Amino acid sequence: MKLRSFAWLLVLGLVVPLQAEIKPASMFSDHMVLQRNLPIPIWGTAAPGETVTVTLGADKQALKAGPDGKWMVRLAPQPATINLTLTIEGSATATPVVFKDVLIGEVWVCSGQSNMEFPVARALNGLKEANEAKFPQLRLFQVDHVTPNAPQTSVAGQWQVCDPATIKSFSAVGYFFGRELQSYLNVPVGLIHTSWGGTPAEAWTRLGVLQADPDYAEIVKRRAQIFSPEYAVKQEEFKKISENWTKQIDQLLATPGKPGADWLKPDAVLKDWQPIEASGTWEVKANLKMDGVVWYRKVVEVPAEMASQETTLSLGAVDDLDFTWVNGTVVGHTGKDTPSFWMVSRFYKVPAGTLKPGPNVIMVRVIDHGGGGGLVGLPGEMTLSTASGASISLAGTWQYWIEKNLGLRPEMMGKLQNTASVLYDGMIAPIIPYGIRGAIWYQGESNASRAWQYRKLFPDMIRNWRQDWGQGDFPFYFVQLANFRKRLAEPAESDWPELREAQLKTLSLPNTGMAVTIDIGDGDDIHPINKQDVGKRLALWALAQDYEVKVPDGFLGTLPVLKSHFQKPIVHSGPLYTSMKVEGATVRLAFTHVGGGLKIKGNGPIKGFAVAGSDKKFVWAEARVSGDTVVVRNVNVPNPVAVRYDWADNPEGNLYNAEGLPASPFRTDDWPGITDSKR
Repeated sequence: MKLRSFAWLLVLGLVVPLQAEIKPASMFSDHMVLQRNLPIPIWGTAAPGETVTVTLGADKQALKAGPDGKWMVRLAPQPATINLTLTIEGSATATPVVFKDVLIGEVWVCSGQSNMEFPVARALNGLKEANEAKFPQLRLFQVDHVTPNAPQTSVAGQWQVCDPATIKSFSAVGYFFGRELQSYLNVPVGLIHTSWGGTPAEAWTRLGVLQADPDYAEIVKRRAQIFSPEYAVKQEEFKKISENWTKQIDQLLATPGKPGADWLKPDAVLKDWQPIEASGTWEVKANLKMDGVVWYRKVVEVPAEMASQETTLSLGAVDDLDFTWVNGTVVGHTGKDTPSFWMVSRFYKVPAGTLKPGPNVIMVRVIDHGGGGGLVGLPGEMTLSTASGASISLAGTWQYWIEKNLGLRPEMMGKLQNTASVLYDGMIAPIIPYGIRGAIWYQGESNASRAWQYRKLFPDMIRNWRQDWGQGDFPFYFVQLANFRKRLAEPAESDWPELREAQLKTLSLPNTGMAVTIDIGDGDDIHPINKQDVGKRLALWALAQDYEVKVPDGFLGTLPVLKSHFQKPIVHSGPLYTSMKVEGATVRLAFTHVGGGLKIKGNGPIKGFAVAGSDKKFVWAEARVSGDTVVVRNVNVPNPVAVRYDWADNPEGNLYNAEGLPASPFRTDDWPGITDSKR
């Protein structure tokens, strides 16, 4: 009787059936930017067969969700616009989903490893850059790190408006690229940042692509081992060890620590403390092979006029976490809740009255949970300063004392994030098919030992993304590895120049471009802080190739102006080698992208060229510019057969074009390299 009555109530419409909630894809949120002048994909899930209606401005489209509940519409292309609302309604959903403050403009994906992940706050003049980052029509989407073993359909993240708070932990290269575009295009720009430090290109490539090529058999085999049942047991064991390690770190982070009584006395002789040079890890500067807690201490003389003011204590980056003290008072703390905490520059306000005229004691309690640890900022970043411009350097010698030596953090064999296809599955696939203009990429360091294979792997990854996105050969611009490591006195073989060559060869793919950064790296730091020029050089490719920005005739700079005013294409690349011709004892080299002409930076001769005969032994060569070519020779190589330029980890070449863009490293030979057999 009860069942019969309930059925009649349903017929009469007096009982509302359970409703399935319509759910747009995770890429959609308030403040998003949608790609202009291209069809706009909007997708998500609903109840099977539910009618979904999507409205954006004047465009309104309806469709039914499939049997699996999935739905997608492609709205008509629209020009750049601001202040739109995206509404998604479902016939079985009571409340529509409404996204506000939607912009239409230019959308770019920013991906790679740590030099793409490197945050604005850590970049050159990072605090100033962040404080000036007030661009309401520049929007940011940060994709969270995940390591799945199968393709995912959603990511954690949301669109944010670019301001001093949101930009600090965002990709510096991505930001400077996007800022440059918006400056000259005057349209909204959206940046989707999805990168992970230390990861190889195969982690960003779909598994099917890797399985289809025998050259990647070892990569696929390593993945199978990582996800094998036997390895799963080891992972569970490691998980318990890791959880215990994390618990110890959390306990050390629970309090700022307790300074010893004598530590606060500027003239105290602390027998257990040892000297250490800042601006580097304690593994390098003090040969400490440990993770745990180390205190740093420095006595600083402060003049009376400075002691009475509020000051800013700048430390640069601290690897990993810290509590910072001034005269026994905690003035700052960076914990695990700060994105990219291990490489974010520290800027702590010191209230007026905390300092005193004369000697003051600054201490930093550094907690390192793995890898390198310590005060790792550059010397110029380490200061105590006032708003009026007074500044005291904190670089140089400090003292250190070990509070807790935890040994070395246990490491699992084969990090999941480095496993084939894992990051594609978790951090690229869920973005697709969000409408984009193109992608920028900074990666390669983790593939340098297999540089020869990268010649194939990198282009395959690009083709993979383009195929899956379904937008054709969208623009893909990448950064050639910067100069790094010790500079050698003589020509030598190395894996980094081979990786740069693999990147150079990738320009054979359509709609690709390469920002050469061989002149703005740091021999002592794999993460150079000048990310401004990296972003600008990437932006030059986009402004020239995708937006056809022009410059006036006779203009030799790289500052673009709007297309409608001038007709000369912007010079967007430094010189790229094209061919060689042996002329007796000399070799003539030809280039493209010479712009206003080949130029030598600085005073003195051209540097970076080496020549070899049939014995394959390279020696430094004399070089001179001859029109749009370079002629090289060495009197001891009467029959030259090959030339190399900047073929080193950290070369010192000085060949540029008149627009100030450096020539790419190259070689004319195809002799076997040291990475040819590495897989």
